[in-house]
Amino acid sequence: MFVKQISVFLENKPGRLAAACETLSKNNIDISAISIADTTQFGILRMIVDKPDEALAVMKKAGFPVSTTEVLAVEVADRPGGLNNALQILQQADVSIEYLYSFIKRNGDKALILLRVESPQKAVEVLKNAGIKMYTCEEIAEL
Repeated sequence: MFVKQISVFLENKPGRLAAACETLSKNNIDISAISIADTTQFGILRMIVDKPDEALAVMKKAGFPVSTTEVLAVEVADRPGGLNNALQILQQADVSIEYLYSFIKRNGDKALILLRVESPQKAVEVLKNAGIKMYTCEEIAEL
């Protein structure tokens, strides 16, 4: 139920984000979700890609500090309150969310949200029990 996220540490300099994306493009790696969080000196680029192991290798080869993290890919109704439903389920189970961001891709009338949570196994259990669909890397690649 987990998806491999690529995290790239980028200096806050003109062209660093473009260089990271160019590395993936030249290696025919497709980005399904992307987020960047920054401070004054660096940013953390978080991505879901169609070939995470290859992305990790090519980013390392290109000299980028890169790592992987497992996150949850959760389907929510694309309407007011759709995300809130999933968040309420996690809150009631006392599962803390570290961060979240959305996919570029969609599944029909459903939005896809990526979650990094404090207690991943507990989150999977409570979301499954509530009937919330979670995606694997393979399912995301098929969208």
